[in-house]
Amino acid sequence: MTLRSAMADNPRFHWSQWIFPGPRRVFTAAELARAGGTGWSSAIDCYVYTNVVLIVAIFYTQLPPGSALAVVISVIAVSMLGLLVARWLWRHPTRTRYNLVSLATGVAIATTQVSLSKLGWKTQVMESMPFVIGGMSLMMTSWWFLTLYRTQQIESRLRELDAQQERIAMAQRLATAQIQPHFLFNTLASLQHWVDTRDERAGPMLRSLTRYLRATLPMFAQERLPLEQELQIVRSYLEVMQARLGQRLTWSVDLEAGTQPVITAASLPPGTLLTLAENAITHGIEPSLRGGHVAIRVGMTASANAGEGGLLRLEVEDSGQGLTPDAYDGLGLSNTRERLQAQFGAAAQLGLERASPGCLAWIELPLQPSHGALVGDQAAAALPHTRPAAGPVPSIDAAPTRPAHEPTTP
Repeated sequence: MTLRSAMADNPRFHWSQWIFPGPRRVFTAAELARAGGTGWSSAIDCYVYTNVVLIVAIFYTQLPPGSALAVVISVIAVSMLGLLVARWLWRHPTRTRYNLVSLATGVAIATTQVSLSKLGWKTQVMESMPFVIGGMSLMMTSWWFLTLYRTQQIESRLRELDAQQERIAMAQRLATAQIQPHFLFNTLASLQHWVDTRDERAGPMLRSLTRYLRATLPMFAQERLPLEQELQIVRSYLEVMQARLGQRLTWSVDLEAGTQPVITAASLPPGTLLTLAENAITHGIEPSLRGGHVAIRVGMTASANAGEGGLLRLEVEDSGQGLTPDAYDGLGLSNTRERLQAQFGAAAQLGLERASPGCLAWIELPLQPSHGALVGDQAAAALPHTRPAAGPVPSIDAAPTRPAHEPTTP
C-alpha cells in the first residue's frame, strides 16, 4: 500500500478541531439566501424547557436551602440565553461564531463564580461547581451539534438546488437538441422545390422560416422567455407549416380582452407553447386527411381577473385526428412538464383533453403578484389573428417531425 493510498483510506486528522472546533464551511449571504431560511422550530424550545424543568424538579431537594430559588431562576435564565445563542448560530452557523460564544460563556461563568466567592458564597460555589461545569459542557456540546447540523443542512439544500439547476439546464439542452431535423429538412426541401420551379410562395416561406430560426436558435440559452416572444415564435412556426400544408391548415391566435399587460409581463420556459403547437400539427393535423384548424388562446382564470394569485391559461386546440387510445407522454411533453415543475412548482399544470373534434392542450401558470395590478388594466383589447388558408400545396412531410411528443391519454 502506497503512502498516498494509505492517506486516502485514512482521512486526515485535523488538529485545528481541538483548538478551533466546528465546521470549516463558511456560507456567504447569497448562499444563505439561496438555501432559504428553515425556520427555528418551537419544538426545540419545548424540548429544552421540559428537560430543564424535569432536572430542576429532580435535584431541587439537593440544592442549598438558602439559594435553591436563586439557582432555579438562574438555570431558567441561562436556558433562555442558551436558546437565544442557538437561534443566532442557526441563522448563520460558523465555527467562528461558535468558538466566540463558547469562550464568552466560559469567561462569564468563571467571572461569576469568582465574584460570588469573593462575596462570601464560596461554599455554595464549591457545592454547585459540578452542576455548573456539567451544564456548561452540555450547553456548549448542544451548540456544537446544532452548528454542525445546520451547516450540513444548508450544504444539502445547496447541493439539491445545484442538482435541480443542472436538471433544468440539461432539459434546456435536450430541448435544443429537439429542434426537429425533419421539420427543417422538409421545409428546406419545399423551399428548394419552389425556388427551382419559380413558385411565388418561396419568398414568403423563406421569410417565415428566417423569423422562426432567428427566434428559436438562441432562445434555449435562457431559463425564461417572455410570453410575447414565445407567441411570435409560434406564429412563425405556424406560418411555415401553413405554407407547407396549404388548405389543410388554418390557424389563429386569440388573446382574451385585458390580457395584453399580463402577456407583456409573463414569461415561461422556452419552447413550452411551441411544443404544444408542434404536437398539434404533428399528431393532430398532419395525420388527418382533411387537415384542420389550430387555435392558440391566451386567457386568465376567473380568480386571476379578481386580482393576485390567479392563473394564466394558454390553450392549443386542434381539430385534427385527436387522441388515440394508446397515446402517452412523449419526451417533449415530459420535458415540458419537468421544466414547468422546476420553475413554478405544483402551481403550474399541463393537461391534454379530448375535443370535438381533435385535442385540447392547456397550460396554467401562476400570475406573479406584480401582474395582479395589471390584470385590471383594460387598455389592451383582444387581438384576434386568423389566417386564411393559402393556395393548394401538397404536403411533403412524410415523417413525423417530433415523434417524441406523443399526446397523453387523459
